[in-house]
Amino acid sequence: MTLRLGDTAPDFEQDSSIGRIKFHDWAGDSWVVLFSHPADFTPVCTTELGLTAKLKPEFDQRNVKAIALSVDPADSHKEWIKDIEETQKTVVGFPIIADADKKVATLYDMIHPEQSATATVRSVFLIDPAKKIRLQLTYPMSTGRNFDEILRVIDALQLTDKHTVATPGNWKDGDDVIIPLTVQDPEVIKQKYPKGFTAQKPYLRLTPQPNK
Repeated sequence: MTLRLGDTAPDFEQDSSIGRIKFHDWAGDSWVVLFSHPADFTPVCTTELGLTAKLKPEFDQRNVKAIALSVDPADSHKEWIKDIEETQKTVVGFPIIADADKKVATLYDMIHPEQSATATVRSVFLIDPAKKIRLQLTYPMSTGRNFDEILRVIDALQLTDKHTVATPGNWKDGDDVIIPLTVQDPEVIKQKYPKGFTAQKPYLRLTPQPNK
């Protein structure tokens, strides 16, 4: 199954470290970061889940729920969580999907045969409250993800959803933003961007970040 930006994230029901989960019901009105891992107890995955656990206050502030996945069973996840909490000095406050039958991995195309025929690659799906896929990232098994980048994209998407702006390269929260090319009328610009803007080029107009 090929998933594209703007598609509805497939719903599923699957076991997890906290019991049976119906994905859309569990997500509710929150944003969701769904991310897969090759296997339990592997060192790169352990650091990633530790980082995610430590970022819970940042996710909560942005109305984001995290949920992980690997193809190991729920009992293995529960033992792995103990190991993560001990080695990473944190508390894992999010579920890990037990995708032993690979149902979810197949729905979300998380198994790439040239990497592994059985284990998932490091996929990331950012899903908004309307259950639309807003971001997809795929990392190789040997490379841990940059969770600062995931937070950065969440900030950018939530800002641009609220205001008619776009974000430049390497943008981070607090930086100036861009007036889209679709907004050309001077009166509309004056109304939408009362803080003013800097016209570096006719096609690039930077405006101070709107208040969230």
